[in-house]
Amino acid sequence: MEKIEELQKMIDESSKIVFFGGAGVSTESGIPDFRSVDGLYNQKYDYPPETILSHTFYMRKKGDFYKFYREKILLEGSSLEPQPNSAHLKLAELEAAGKLTAVVTQNIDGLHQMAGSRTVYELHGTIMKNYCETCHKFFNLDYVKNNKDERGVPCCDECGGDIKPDVVLYEEGLDGATLDGAIRAISEADMLIIGGTSLVVYPAAGLIDYYRGNKLVLINKSTTSADSRANLVINDSIGKVFSQIQVKKP
Repeated sequence: MEKIEELQKMIDESSKIVFFGGAGVSTESGIPDFRSVDGLYNQKYDYPPETILSHTFYMRKKGDFYKFYREKILLEGSSLEPQPNSAHLKLAELEAAGKLTAVVTQNIDGLHQMAGSRTVYELHGTIMKNYCETCHKFFNLDYVKNNKDERGVPCCDECGGDIKPDVVLYEEGLDGATLDGAIRAISEADMLIIGGTSLVVYPAAGLIDYYRGNKLVLINKSTTSADSRANLVINDSIGKVFSQIQVKKP
């Protein structure tokens, strides 16, 4: 409780909070963590998940890519319909109150926007946007779910081209504008809260180096390489922690 009170005090004193989050933010909504004991990287497929989720594999074996993507990323065939949890909702509340300036996320599930967050930098893209590789027309998630050819690949309703998710695959670079926005937000923040990430994926994990303030908070169930740099470390569920925070307008 003492650490929660300290976190509350930091939030009350701040007006430019940035939240940097990873897979742990979404696991409480039922979305698998790629690197957890029960995550995608510990399950068996014809190819390793890292290979399937690579640009090279996508270009060479789109049918196999989409079979994995639909089942394990879009969760097709599952009864689960992920919804924002208390962490997503609290962050949206903090933004609405004028306390939080941006969410920087490594997740691609769109749950922050579903919760009401507006300024969200999705470093690895989003499953909510998809585009034709030929004519570049954009399609929403419902179209991708409900349209596919004999390979299982969704095709453009105008030119027939293959549709690719607007997500960053292995071997692909991060979007420059998104990265620049995230860096700017973090560098201008008076408080940086990092939650639900092991800080092992680069270049995303390196973004915390742009923070220059003295309110660096790490909320994660396990330790991270940045714990020694933090002003406050809370080893607990991100949703449980945020559910105890009260939002007060400046």
